[in-house]
Amino acid sequence: MIPRYTQISVLLQLERQIQAAFRDGLNIRFGVDAEIILEQPKQASFGELALPVAFQLAKTLKQSPKKIAAELLEAVGDIPGVAAMEVAGNGYINLRLDRGALAAALLNPPDVTAEATAPACKTIVEHTNINPNKAAHIGHLRNAVLGDTFVRMLRSCGNGVEVQNYIDNTGVQVADVVVGFHFLEKKSPKDVAKVIAEPRFDYLCWDLYARTSQYYKDHPEALAWRAEVLHGVEAGSGALAELGHLVADAIVNLHLATMLRLNIQYDVLPRESEILHLKFWASAFELLKQRKAIYFEEEGKNKGCWVMPSSSFRGDDEANEDSKVIVRSNGTVTYVGKDIAYQLWKFGLLGKDFHYRVLTEYTDGKKVWVSTAEPQTGAVPEFGRGSMVYNVIDARQSYLQDVVVAGLRALGFDEAANNSIHFSYEMVALSPRCCADLGIELSEEDAKRPYVEVSGRKGLGVKADDLMDKLVETALREVVSRHPEDNEAAQLAVATEIAMGALRYFLLKFTRNTVIAFDFQEALSFEGETGPYVQYAAVRARNIFRKLEDRGEAKPDFPAALTLDILGRQLASDELWQFLMAATRADAVVDRAVTSGEPAHVAKYVFQLAQTFNIFYHQYPVLAEPDPERKVFLLWMTEYLALQLERTLAVLGIAVPAYM
Repeated sequence: MIPRYTQISVLLQLERQIQAAFRDGLNIRFGVDAEIILEQPKQASFGELALPVAFQLAKTLKQSPKKIAAELLEAVGDIPGVAAMEVAGNGYINLRLDRGALAAALLNPPDVTAEATAPACKTIVEHTNINPNKAAHIGHLRNAVLGDTFVRMLRSCGNGVEVQNYIDNTGVQVADVVVGFHFLEKKSPKDVAKVIAEPRFDYLCWDLYARTSQYYKDHPEALAWRAEVLHGVEAGSGALAELGHLVADAIVNLHLATMLRLNIQYDVLPRESEILHLKFWASAFELLKQRKAIYFEEEGKNKGCWVMPSSSFRGDDEANEDSKVIVRSNGTVTYVGKDIAYQLWKFGLLGKDFHYRVLTEYTDGKKVWVSTAEPQTGAVPEFGRGSMVYNVIDARQSYLQDVVVAGLRALGFDEAANNSIHFSYEMVALSPRCCADLGIELSEEDAKRPYVEVSGRKGLGVKADDLMDKLVETALREVVSRHPEDNEAAQLAVATEIAMGALRYFLLKFTRNTVIAFDFQEALSFEGETGPYVQYAAVRARNIFRKLEDRGEAKPDFPAALTLDILGRQLASDELWQFLMAATRADAVVDRAVTSGEPAHVAKYVFQLAQTFNIFYHQYPVLAEPDPERKVFLLWMTEYLALQLERTLAVLGIAVPAYM
């Protein structure tokens, strides 16, 4: 279960109270509204929070920032939880928090369970979206881990989220695997069904897809086979369509199993086959024509096509670029056309819906639904109808995402267009050293590049399951060497949690606009800024309480033992106060990372929090502390730091092992 940070978001609540107080003060004293931005002072000695609002208003009010700040403080007055406020420099307002009061609030957090209500709006996050034609690779993992982590971030802040994984089961990639089975290997649907029952079917398809792609290069006339397969799959009947469904359905199930290794789950899998068979596109096509969002091209290279003018999705300086073909001259719809229909459905604007059936059920009882063209019986959750939609898609698809949004806007759905967010990310490539480790021969030119692009058609890439297997294998050797006394099942469970933590953190620590050059040696390192480093800090904190229990000592009743006076007295130490402040920022960091759409901020924070705990651990031998009052306080600090570490790791999808 993903933790709700609102259970302990004392600092975030206090920040919002401060913002509200200053907004009211501005209104009362100056009769103006302004965004109240809270900053962290450059030096801890300046306080915990700083407001630059006086500088924002200096030009408007035609007064010096220092004068505005002084008058504003007078209008605001006292704020509960704030010990002191002062004007600093040329007009900054510095705030010092009431240390004891903040700690007391952390000791007795509000009962959010009683207050919680169902979110009024639904956010849809679509991610993973792997073509169901071969095994997932490292690039697919970046998409899925980013999407899953953003879902966890949203849910931790109390948002209602629906997770979609779009399945393009009628596209060119699936068709090429069918070509390989049907035309190159002369296999019938019955033959392929037998192969599916064998292990690593997705690996077999990986190699077959690469072989088929090479065959097209050597025999261009064979591309006619692809067209034949696409026609058969779209028609939905015959041996080619049956092969297409067999391949796609089997690969989807394998992809779900691959992602589950990283604890990535989905709510619903809308499929392209139903987009076609349930006439989603036909409805969208009529809307686009009625609203004159597209037009029929009478001449030129796009003659006979339905196109969207470039002015719809490009700026004035680019409006002379080619228009985008939505329907080809042969009557087939392009990918972007189907995506417009799909986006309309997500917002509940299409006037149509899928039928649904249960595809599988996770061990926790959660069901995964998949679209179907056939009416079903029984209750089904309501899917789609989101108020905000995030599409987690490679940055190289930005142009097509622009066209989709332009389609919504041209139809008059401005709100939906504004709420369609392309959650883009850069690719995962391979370092030349990684290629060498994999036995991939590179040209002299490629060997000098900082990275080599992954190519599914060339079969060049790191299969996701191979990567995870190698990480688990490496982690297991370390676990066995450190804990030879434990049983094999427990050792494997711990090694798996360490390995998956290492992988997720590696994929999350880079900002989304950074190209990752994947390298085995870097990914497998458990030193430095890594998932295992943070996991170890959390395990170390747990061990303090395990040792306390081994000594026959019970964990104190912290709310009863730590009075306001004691908390204030202990937190007079600036160092301990800074440790506490670092931990209280967890919920605010997640909240702001949601706003910026950047999971890397959360990854960076949890690493810094682990560093903070390790400094605390070394400087304050908690169990050896002779002073009873201080020992209870340090134990509470340990528990609180551990809690924040574990909560933030959970948002990143990283478990805390039983031991390291």
